[in-house]
Amino acid sequence: MDFLQRSLSAAASVETRFAENLPPVTSDPVQLETAILNLVVNARDAMAGGGAIVITAEEYLADEKTERLKPGLYVRLAVTDSGEGMDEETLIRATTPFFTTKGVGKGTGLGLSMVQGLTEQSGGKLEIESRKGKGTTVSLYLPAADVNDCPQSSEKTMPSPAATPRGRLTILAVDDDALVLMNTTLMLEDLGHTVIEAYSGADALKELRSGAHDIDIVITDHSMPRMTGSELAAVIREERPGLPVVLATGYAELPTGGDNRLPRLPKPFSQNQLEETIATVLAGGR
Repeated sequence: MDFLQRSLSAAASVETRFAENLPPVTSDPVQLETAILNLVVNARDAMAGGGAIVITAEEYLADEKTERLKPGLYVRLAVTDSGEGMDEETLIRATTPFFTTKGVGKGTGLGLSMVQGLTEQSGGKLEIESRKGKGTTVSLYLPAADVNDCPQSSEKTMPSPAATPRGRLTILAVDDDALVLMNTTLMLEDLGHTVIEAYSGADALKELRSGAHDIDIVITDHSMPRMTGSELAAVIREERPGLPVVLATGYAELPTGGDNRLPRLPKPFSQNQLEETIATVLAGGR
């Protein structure tokens, strides 16, 4: 909740209304956090004048007549805003990849399609209710898990030394996509690290040159306008030799001009992959 509130303007707020004794659900926890973050940011952008974003959760029993859901118990997790809403045509296209009603540079158009993918992979469904001028409610139906099948947390497996980063780090995270950057920050802060954000290579260099923070490692997107992640890494190598740089990219092989020698973090990455990559790089591995 603290992280969600930081992603909002002063005019917007988040309220939660959760029923008591909700069952656990079957889903990837990091992807679910990312999905909620996507929905909250979309709700914020839909309310130009601010307002309340309401997150609710309640049990839902699907019967044989329920469309696109197997009969059984679910948790309906919903995010509601009082923003501009969508007309029927926009509503039909809302979950289409790369479709966005936001201006140039203000959205990837991947938010709702990614959320839909998560719910379907979890065995649930995504539902959108919206009316022009009346706001929007996006609901995630996630199957309830059998408590007997849930892992017990009483005995925690100790990670191997090679996969354990050295204490709390100060990490410079660089990405021109605000949602991707927020998600990376969320995962890093959850691991106990301090994160400095930069939305471009130029901003990252400005932060490093200021000396305001003692940066331990840089994690940067590769495909950024004006300065790629590889070009940023080259400048850092000249000015701050020894400062580790990790390239986050969806490319299996970088385009011309990319530095394939840099440690790589494949996009999209999980929190475990992020943690292991940081530990390996700090231990001196590739």
